[in-house]
Amino acid sequence: MLSSRTLARPLLASMFIVGGLDALRNPESKVKAADAVVGPLQRRFPALPDDPAALVRVNGAVQVVAGSLLATGKLPRLAALALIGSIVPTTYAGHRFWEEADDATRAQQRIHFLKNMGLLGGLILAVADQGPGPSLGRRAGRQARRLGTSVAATSTVGAAATRRRTRQASAEATSTGRRAARQARRAAHRGADRAGAAVTAARRNATPYVAAGADRAGAAVTAARRNAAPLVSAGADRAGDLLSKAAAALPR
Repeated sequence: MLSSRTLARPLLASMFIVGGLDALRNPESKVKAADAVVGPLQRRFPALPDDPAALVRVNGAVQVVAGSLLATGKLPRLAALALIGSIVPTTYAGHRFWEEADDATRAQQRIHFLKNMGLLGGLILAVADQGPGPSLGRRAGRQARRLGTSVAATSTVGAAATRRRTRQASAEATSTGRRAARQARRAAHRGADRAGAAVTAARRNATPYVAAGADRAGAAVTAARRNAAPLVSAGADRAGDLLSKAAAALPR
């Protein structure tokens, strides 16, 4: 089955091949129109030849070669780019309808100008065409979908990795807390054992001193009692004498 590209490319290239052959055979008929472009191009690119006819022939050769490549489907995008570079100065130089004074001539040149603009649009489409594969829009959409899928997959992987790291951090924190609690309990037990041992040792060391103190206190009490007995007896005797004297002195 004949594809649209196989039919469209020769039709688009035919005008360039015919115009390029005419420029190669009869460059003089186009020299006058080419003067409007040759002067500015030579000032910008001094390496270009000074002969306008030579530039017309070069432009014609480009149109023939690039048109043939486009018609046969060989390097179509490169050929379309070359034809774009050829048709822009050709249209600007050969169809300056805005400078025509005669209405009929202006209308004719306007038609040729718009025709070349249509050819330029076809060449732009040829440059954007990707051959028998998907169009640029479809390829861009496919790339966008692939990118979206990659981003989604990356996000999923990142979320899974984040959850995994969170679980690991939580497990490590829990393990660290439990280990610290065990160490604290062990330290508390060791402290309690040391405190109990210290109390026991203190009691053991204080027992002799308490016994000695009790003995000394008992001896002191006994001595105090022994020393106080004569004094108490003497006091009682004196108290008896005083009472006897007081009784004798009372009137009878």
